Amino acid sequence: MKKPDRLIYLALGGAGEIGMNAYVYGYGPKGKERFILVDLGIAFPDMDSTPGVDVILPDMSWLAEQADRLDGIFITHAHEDHVGGVAHMYRHFNAPIYARPFTANITKRKMIEQGHAPENVHVVEAMEPVEVGPFTVSYLPISHSVPESAGLVIDSPEGRVIHTGDFKLDESPVVGEAFDPDLWAEVSKPGVRALVIDSTNVFTGHAGRSEAVLGPEIQKLIKAQKGMVVATTFASNIARLKTLADAGRDAGRSIVLLGRAMRRMTEAAMEEGILTDFPSVISPEDAKNVPRENLMLIVTGSQGERRAASAQLSRGKYLGLELKEGDTFLFSSKTIPGNERGVAQIMNNFSEMGVDVVTDADGLYHVSGHANRPDLERITGIVNPQVVIPMHGEHRHLRTHSKLATANGRQGVLAPNGTIVDLSGNAATVAGYVDTGRVYLDGAAHVGSYDGVVRDRLKMALNGHVVVAVMVDEDDDLLEDAWVDIRGLSEVGTNGAPLLDLLEDELAQALARVDGRTAADDDKLSDVVKRAVRQLCKEQIGKKPEVTTLITRLAAE
Repeated sequence: MKKPDRLIYLALGGAGEIGMNAYVYGYGPKGKERFILVDLGIAFPDMDSTPGVDVILPDMSWLAEQADRLDGIFITHAHEDHVGGVAHMYRHFNAPIYARPFTANITKRKMIEQGHAPENVHVVEAMEPVEVGPFTVSYLPISHSVPESAGLVIDSPEGRVIHTGDFKLDESPVVGEAFDPDLWAEVSKPGVRALVIDSTNVFTGHAGRSEAVLGPEIQKLIKAQKGMVVATTFASNIARLKTLADAGRDAGRSIVLLGRAMRRMTEAAMEEGILTDFPSVISPEDAKNVPRENLMLIVTGSQGERRAASAQLSRGKYLGLELKEGDTFLFSSKTIPGNERGVAQIMNNFSEMGVDVVTDADGLYHVSGHANRPDLERITGIVNPQVVIPMHGEHRHLRTHSKLATANGRQGVLAPNGTIVDLSGNAATVAGYVDTGRVYLDGAAHVGSYDGVVRDRLKMALNGHVVVAVMVDEDDDLLEDAWVDIRGLSEVGTNGAPLLDLLEDELAQALARVDGRTAADDDKLSDVVKRAVRQLCKEQIGKKPEVTTLITRLAAE
């Protein structure tokens, strides 16, 4: 008997966390569905929990194992948490990638950087239907903080799903397309089985504000400054870059863009015709010859990233430019939770220089790119879906949004990462679960979160590290004293003696007690060394370090 076809939704990233968005839709018999993937993003590490890691990716193993059933990858917009992982993981999939022109431009650049053919990225215009497997997918324009953002209209034999992507209801966004409620109502007329919807700002009770309200306040701020002005925002927020640059130009200042990501985004926006009247900019080299009161820098690093322009300026010179007492630094951005420490460090560094730091504490210089609770309710009313599935948010966001949908008379489905939701029939049901998680991009290597690499780094960072080398002859007798090296530990014990000397003495005594059977067994000998080192360190400095034992055995002649 033929298995019935079903329509499923599955988040592999982005549902239960902020970032790493990756959503799968499937249609067909259970176990034989054809798939499309919506977005494949990244999250950024921090030194506290992921030291040394470059970026964090969703674990896509489940889909990679069924890559022959993946018919297409659709990118909703050009933010890193939606497009940043595509090129890094493309070798697992080799499926066609679809995106609107600006997003496609950014995606192609990333593909080239990772050695993939940019021809795998296909440009799609708004509302142009794309047929892939059992699906017909169209890009539905929506306003956000990056140009050409779009929701997706996903049609299958089981009905229509609308996937919002990230969005706000801005009808005067400065750059990019305004929210068109009539268009959204039109595409919803045939009936919508499920609305899969951004949940980031579900806890904000007032309606969102337009990007257009910021211009006058930013202009007023810049005109009032007597020294150099520096402003930072998200590099992808093209509208904000234009607002800042326009304000600087109107104040009679020359504009400098600092940061590779910022230059890349503005270049792409100009290439695609999105930015047609951006103020002219000068190079950092030319800026050195401009009086600082006539200069405005727009720089990367609004989230405290150590290698970005903001952080480097806060530590001294960057490309020959530096801030001085009387200058002003504006954060035209919101600090993403988890980045507070890095941002605060930059602010304090500037404060020590005598630079005035201006933030958006009063809501004058930044508006969110995400829909607030009243906006979520408004668009849900326009679409009028049977089912609401919150996505892109921490678990508390998803749960609250799901309850909001239920309170408004719809079926709200709480579906964090790994939850398979069957959208067939008259009601959505949870049909199973798959394993999800994280993969770390560590240099050029992909490292699983359970591989122990990051765990070992954290242990060494917290506890320090001791290396001990011992030699054993052909008769299993220990030769000479052990050699010891310490890293990340105090060099002096509580009694004032060098820790290295204390360890060597303690090991000499411990190894003198070792019998032939223990000396012949590497594991047993290592255990003796580890216990002696950790006990001595605990007594002397209150630490139990990680211990590596190097055993050299001499062969008989």
